[in-house]
Amino acid sequence: MKLAVVSLFWLCGFISAEENERLPNKCEVCKFLTVELQEALEKTARSREVLEVGEVLGTGKRRKKIKYNTSETRLTEAVDNICERILEYNVHAERPGSLRYAKGSSQTMTTLKDLVHKGVKVDLGMPYELWDEPSVEVTEMKKQCETMLEQYEDVVENWYFHHQDQRLENFLCENHVLETSEQECLKEVWKGDMGDEEGAEEETSVEEEVEEGKIHDAGEL
Repeated sequence: MKLAVVSLFWLCGFISAEENERLPNKCEVCKFLTVELQEALEKTARSREVLEVGEVLGTGKRRKKIKYNTSETRLTEAVDNICERILEYNVHAERPGSLRYAKGSSQTMTTLKDLVHKGVKVDLGMPYELWDEPSVEVTEMKKQCETMLEQYEDVVENWYFHHQDQRLENFLCENHVLETSEQECLKEVWKGDMGDEEGAEEETSVEEEVEEGKIHDAGEL
């Protein structure tokens, strides 16, 4: 198979003259912090476990029993390392706004990997084994998540113990973290059907780069 080298720096989003403008904003950080925390709590919402708390030695008194799903222990376990889960996200450069952050490989990256498997050498300015490492954007979001969680720890606890009838995103992001003018990303919802169409267009554009001869034979370089 003929070895080819494709220069597709413009597809990556790793190198940009406006890199600072692509870093996650406060709305995006709060949005995905609440998504992850809400999801972590939902996994234990139906637990019937009962905890015994309070050390009573030599008194003959029984230890206090509390339901796990309303306990501080459940919240602590959910919050622990919650921002580490942000590193599971990837940048889907073909999507607008906050929708560019999602788990799973982006359509662009999937297409580039397919090209590599076909024998095309794609130059992204980094070794292939580093392609799946968290991007600068995602790493920055994780850092901001940790700062935000520390800053609004009391608000999260207040929601957990007294306001779970409200969505965490509304209680934390809309009511405490963000100004009204900063809440635009909360309205952005991913629609899979649109994603399939846009993803197909993105894949076609990459393939066209190959078909149109925007590649170079290794012997020509």
